[in-house]
Amino acid sequence: MTAVTTATPIFEAKNIVMDFTVQKSGGMFAGTKTLRALNDVSFQMFPGESLAVVGESGCGKSTLCRIAMRVHEPTGGRMTYAGKDVHNFASKQDYRNYREKVQMIFQDPFSSLNPLHSIEYTLSRPLKLYHGMKNKQELDAKINEIMETVGLIPAVEQKKKYPHQLSGGQKQRAFIGKVLAIGADVIFADEPTSMLDVSIRLGVLNLMNKMKFENKKSFLYITHDIATARYFSERIIVLYCGHMVEWGDVNKVVKEPAHPYTQLLISAAPDPERDRLVELKEKGRSEIQQWTPESKGCPFAPRCLRATQLCYEQMPEAVEVDPGRFVRCNHL
Repeated sequence: MTAVTTATPIFEAKNIVMDFTVQKSGGMFAGTKTLRALNDVSFQMFPGESLAVVGESGCGKSTLCRIAMRVHEPTGGRMTYAGKDVHNFASKQDYRNYREKVQMIFQDPFSSLNPLHSIEYTLSRPLKLYHGMKNKQELDAKINEIMETVGLIPAVEQKKKYPHQLSGGQKQRAFIGKVLAIGADVIFADEPTSMLDVSIRLGVLNLMNKMKFENKKSFLYITHDIATARYFSERIIVLYCGHMVEWGDVNKVVKEPAHPYTQLLISAAPDPERDRLVELKEKGRSEIQQWTPESKGCPFAPRCLRATQLCYEQMPEAVEVDPGRFVRCNHL
């Protein structure tokens, strides 16, 4: 797949910084410290395109979603939807429009749906609230159309069920149906297939692909699985310790990773054709580094075999190694 070349992004993040104040170890009298979860993160999202964000647990992937959903106010930088600041809307109508057009698919389909409501009720509420559908015949027809779109068939039977009567894959499809009912244009998908059986993951990915190509939905796809990132997305961002270390066309990044951390991620993915003797190594594996506003240098330096004294003292500049593809490393 090739990257979409659209002049105007529908959603944009510029220089996002997110700090959290946490309790120091040693009890309630030990004081607090500031941890930096995201540092200078920027990206653009376009209609009909998926942007994948990959990295290990704790690197800041889900924090990006929470900022976009207005759960957190960023410490620095800004996010915009259709040119309007997400955290500083001029009117309640702008905020309502944002809630309609920007939605999130959660990792856990078992807790995403209200267990007290049927699937029919779950889909009917946004159709009534956001689209003013009152006519029962029109409402039924639209619900049946959405059910068929997400693969919950026969719709007449499936829509009467409650979440506990559905499998994990069916729950995720039902929640995606809710997103379609709301009418979102931008969708933040936080590992939407990680809790599903392997046999049904592809079905959910194909459903989102259909939404992307046929309905021009824009996805930010968070995942640990680089294989699905390559399958579903056109562009990719590799995050480490809240820093963008490599980003650009997904095929180029996956086929020819330039940053040592990206190479490490690729080498960790199962590949029967790869000689295990050439898999990359790292310095003594440790927990992900805690980054603070005062931290210096490259965050991956403690684990990198290429690291020199410069890497501990200076944050690498972003270098464009291919058109539209960037890498942060002092030793490319």
